[in-house]
Amino acid sequence: MMKRAVVTLLMLALAGAAHADTRYVTDELEITLRQGESTGHKIVSMLKSGTPLEVLGSNKSTGYSRVRTPEGKEGFALSRYLQEEPGAREQLAALKERLAVVESEPARLTTELEAVQDEHVRLQQSHEETVQAKETLEQELAGIRQTAANAINIANERTDLQKRVAALSRKVADLEQENRELANEEAQDWFIIGAGVAIGGIVLGLILPNLRMRRRKTSWDTL
Repeated sequence: MMKRAVVTLLMLALAGAAHADTRYVTDELEITLRQGESTGHKIVSMLKSGTPLEVLGSNKSTGYSRVRTPEGKEGFALSRYLQEEPGAREQLAALKERLAVVESEPARLTTELEAVQDEHVRLQQSHEETVQAKETLEQELAGIRQTAANAINIANERTDLQKRVAALSRKVADLEQENRELANEEAQDWFIIGAGVAIGGIVLGLILPNLRMRRRKTSWDTL
């Protein structure tokens, strides 16, 4: 009996090394995972319906399969309780989960759509604000350019006024010089006139007495 078990274990080990696939516990509530291929072997664990098991090998003569649980436990379970697809209960649960996802998808898409719409509105507002800011900056730039042009014009006008003032100052200086020269000439003329009058008076003062004496002599001679 012991030799037969050892041979069976070796065959199962070789079969498991050659091929391993996955089976699921059927819709039975629980099945036993035993240390050997009979009900006389110790129970390693109780496997619930839908538990995925890695099949390491199968023995058609005993009806047991060597399996490994997700936790890493190894043992033997009856092959008739193992199937390639999950049980109806697990499939139903999976379908319910998928249905919940599908039902929640419109709400999720609606939320995403609202978020996209809000983002669109925000971007539109940002675009309008950017356009307004651009227009404001362009107006300020135009004002600065106008101010700069006015400043240049003012500077040019000031330069022209300075030139005109300088020319007028030179003209005033020339006129003042001419006035001084005219004043000097008039003073000289009056001096000459005054000197002439003085000299004429002196001459008359010398001539008139002689004329009077001559007139007297003539009168005496006539008598």
